[in-house]
This record gives sequence, structure tokens and C-alpha cells, in this order.
Amino acid sequence: MTPLWTLSAMAAAMRAERSGVLPASVKGISIDSRTMARGDAFFALTDVRDGHDFVEAALQSGAGLAVVTRDKRAMFAADAPLLIVDDVLDALRDLARAARARTNAKIIAVTGSVGKTGTKEALRLALSADGETHASAASYNNHWGVPLSLARCPADVKFAVFEIGMNHAGEITPLVALVRPHVAIVTTVEPVHLEYFGSVEKIADAKAEIFSGLEPGGAAIINRDNNQYERLAAAATAAGVSNIVSFGEHAAAQARLVREALKPDSSCVHADILGDDVTYKLGAPGHHLVMNSLAVLAAAQLAGADLAHAALALTRLRAPVGRGARLTLQVSGGTALLIDESYNANPASMAAAIALLGQADIGPQGRRIAVLGDMLELGDEGVRLHAAVAQALEAAKVDLVYCSGPLMHSLWQALPSSRRGGYAETAAQLEPAVLAAIRAGDAVMVKGSFGSKMGPIVKALERQYSGKTHDPEKWEPVFG
Repeated sequence: MTPLWTLSAMAAAMRAERSGVLPASVKGISIDSRTMARGDAFFALTDVRDGHDFVEAALQSGAGLAVVTRDKRAMFAADAPLLIVDDVLDALRDLARAARARTNAKIIAVTGSVGKTGTKEALRLALSADGETHASAASYNNHWGVPLSLARCPADVKFAVFEIGMNHAGEITPLVALVRPHVAIVTTVEPVHLEYFGSVEKIADAKAEIFSGLEPGGAAIINRDNNQYERLAAAATAAGVSNIVSFGEHAAAQARLVREALKPDSSCVHADILGDDVTYKLGAPGHHLVMNSLAVLAAAQLAGADLAHAALALTRLRAPVGRGARLTLQVSGGTALLIDESYNANPASMAAAIALLGQADIGPQGRRIAVLGDMLELGDEGVRLHAAVAQALEAAKVDLVYCSGPLMHSLWQALPSSRRGGYAETAAQLEPAVLAAIRAGDAVMVKGSFGSKMGPIVKALERQYSGKTHDPEKWEPVFG
């Protein structure tokens, strides 16, 4: 197996001092001593916790070496295998730059208020059908996640995909300068992180920073249906981007949805992708995934991948844990469906998740149940935006709603009494009522911002009603 980094290349890139008996190469890069693989280089990052406190555990677990700061060198044995630097995060960024410099891969970067991780995973699938593809792990899209993902990129891949996030202006610019993509996607711009921006237009400006790092001749892919399209396109033009590709249902979109058949567990799609007529299946449900798949296929074609192979690969798309993953719950008298949307929430993703619940199959006596926690970082608009969720619930014909959190109380008050399942100040207090409510034939969806702690409700449902993954239907190319 080809090593990820030779020691000499790694040390040179980071301008690191060597100490102890070091391996000739490392197989991977880790920042977590609990999940690292044998032979990895452990980077002692200082973020929520000081990684230097876990260096000994990492080395005992088989790390090939650790990267530590000069001022912490005395914490470790004289013969410990170390690369010593002034700052570990800066060293990781230097290694990321070296990784970008050595690769000939076509690079795609993804940002947006909603759908970054799902689009990144769809790109991983689509591009892998045409060649070796590297992509960011999980949602590693911040100031340490992007350089870590880039430093982990093997030298010989054909494609690489990086997710780039932000919650303040100016955060994307240095990250995209590291990645230097050939294609940049903005999935959509929505009222997310309003607390820090004050307006959707300012959010659009922050997302548009991704265009600043595009390679010469690169392409910007922008959602034509989004009301910030013109602002984003103008920002791309101002950044020197001449190839602007739009996607959506809009008649002018170059990656255009012709029609779709939304099914409970999948979707059938007919689209025009940069002039090519394509019919394909998405193995996960939801109109929002259909829309982002247009950007995925446009990016694949622009990156030189085979469009037919990329479209066919999307059949294997599955919603990740916390972002629409489906589980079958074994309940008295039959089964119920659990849709896990607990990773995060904002008004756009909440609306999409509720629409997905509205599509879900239910049994003869089954109900559609939404279990919702607060959407955070919405500033002064929070109360209004939570109350407005009532309209989406009505449109999706959701039968019962369970709410937790002070902001969700405004939704609770906006609901008709027939739709009220239960309310509590916290998710932990709401949990018993949700567990007691589930019956055969139900479809229950759990969603809230990460800080609302809705994930434990999902885990509790899994524990009480042991289930299995709910697999999508077989391909049926029918529209109507």
C-alpha cells in the first residue's frame, strides 16, 4: 500500500524538527486518539481540548508519530517519535498546501446554507464511478476540518471533493485558498446563522467567498432557483469567473430538472445536464436531493467524469445518519419508520425534512409524527421562523407534532390542538412522551439544531425498538 506521506516530505512541508525514532512514512493523519489507525500521524490540535494531553495514548495505540508544539516538547519521553513545530494547526495547513501542490486531481469545493454534506457525499459516489476519489470525512468543513481533509488527500487520486462551511464572514476565503478548486458549488443561500449576519444578502456575500479561490478557468455552479442567484453570479463575475453554470427548475438553468417522481424511499429524475438528456434514480428520497443532484452531475461533467456512469452511481445514494437516515422500528403489532434528521436544523432544512415526512408511507392506522427541537442562530427572526413551520406541517399533512425548546414554543402555540402531541422545555424532558407515542404504521421524523440535543431521542427510539436500515425501493423509471 502506498503511504500517504513519506516522513521526509511531511517534515519538509511543515518545516518540522525530528525527534526520536521515526517511521519512514505514515499511512494516515488523525486528530482523535480513539479512532486513529495504526501507523497514523497524530496531530495534537488545540481546539475544544488540547491534543497534547492525548499524545501518549495515541502512541500507545500505534500511532507512527505525533506532531506537537515546541513549547510542549518536555511533556514527552526523550525517545518519543515526534515532529516538532511552532504551531500544530499552522503545520497542518502547510501540509495541506503541499498536498494540493502535489496532486493532479480535479478538485470540487461545496458550500451552501443547506445540503453541503449530502452533496459532497453524492459527488463522492458519482466521481468514484470514473476514478479514485477522495472526499472530506463527515462534516469536516471548518478551520481545521478543511486542512485536515486536504492533508489526507492521496497524491494519485483522479478527483477530490471538499466541503467548506462558515458561520461568520471571512471564514471561507482562507479555506478555499488552500483547496483551490476547479469547480465550486453553492447549493443554496437561506436564513441560516442570521444571528451573525443580520440579512440573507450578507450570508450570500459570505458564501460567494468560495469563488475567490477558483483556479483560472474554473467553473462556479449556482442554484438558479434561489433568490440570491443574481447576487452570487455577480460575485462570481467580480472574482474573475467566466464559466458560471446554473442548476434548478428555472428555464434558463444549464443543469435543469425536466421532471421528477418523488417516492417514499427514492426519486426518479429526468434532467438536462449541460445539453445532455439524462434519466436516473436517486437512492434516497426528497426534492431537495433531486435539486442538488443536478449540481452534482454538472460538476462531474465539468470535471471530466463520464456523465452516464456518474448518474448511474447515484442509485446507491443513501441518506447519512442524522441527515435523513431511515430505520425500521419493531413496535407492538408491526413496524414504524424512523427518519433521523437530528444532526442540525435551519428553516430550509426543516422545511425539506417535513416535506420528506409528508412523502413517507404509513400503515393503515399509522400517523406522520414530527419531533422538533429549536433551530438556533436565527437572531431576532427566531420566533417568527419557528412559528412559520406550522405551514410546512400543514402542507405535509403531519398528524402529530412534539416540540422541545423555548423557540419551538412559538410553533407549539401556532399549531391547532388536533396536531399537538406534546411540548417540553428540553429534548430530555420530551423523550418519554415520544417513546410512548409510537405505534405500528407510524412514520416519525426527529429534527433540531445540534445544540437542541435531539440525537438522544433517536438513540432512545433505537434502543427501545431495535430496528434495521430501511432500504430504498428498486428502480422503477416511471413519471407521473
